[in-house]
Amino acid sequence: MAPVQGPALSLRSAGRTGSFLRFRSPFGERAGPSACLLTGMADFSPVELLELFQRAQNQFTDRVDAVAPDQWEDEALPGWSVADLVAHLVTEQLWVPPLLAGEPVLEGRFPEDTSDLLGTDPFTGWESAADNALSAFAEDDALVRTVHLTRGPTPATQYILEMTADLTVHAWDLARATDGDTELDGELVTAALVYADQLPEDGVPGLFDPPLDVSAAADPQTRLLARFGRKPT
Repeated sequence: MAPVQGPALSLRSAGRTGSFLRFRSPFGERAGPSACLLTGMADFSPVELLELFQRAQNQFTDRVDAVAPDQWEDEALPGWSVADLVAHLVTEQLWVPPLLAGEPVLEGRFPEDTSDLLGTDPFTGWESAADNALSAFAEDDALVRTVHLTRGPTPATQYILEMTADLTVHAWDLARATDGDTELDGELVTAALVYADQLPEDGVPGLFDPPLDVSAAADPQTRLLARFGRKPT
């Protein structure tokens, strides 16, 4: 799986300072939210979707908080450092408020460089973007709206499920890259599998690698990771 193109209870972390090289994603510009396809929706209520999204944010926040100062330039995914991965998720969160406000995807709306997205304190950069995304999704009628992604009009309920799956899989990526906790929230794994089962069986070129073979008896997290081209070890 290539990094997906497309949140956190506030907890200030000390020691999250550093500088980063300027970076442009080898997988394409970070000028918009995820371009993944959804073909249907699970039977989740808006309240359940919002709760799952917040839990996914919190899970990713825990992994960001655990990154040591000397780990930010370590490789997280092919061509992406730990800092680049977190910056990718920051961009995803930054797009939530304008998209829910009905605005279109516009190139250059947000910075593209990792250093600009994270600043000198990556945890704060992530935390701020995540808090604003959660607040936007929590507005009274947010999940009955339609957002205009690069692929076209999409129900906000589908958008938030996609974001939840993205956060869940990338939490594992981040934990693996930093020798952190790779055990994922079971309910988030279930929700992400619902999303994953709606994707084309051979993946999405440029976004998702084809799934890996895995035993039908494998646990849900192993099946989720395999569905996105990841080996659990």
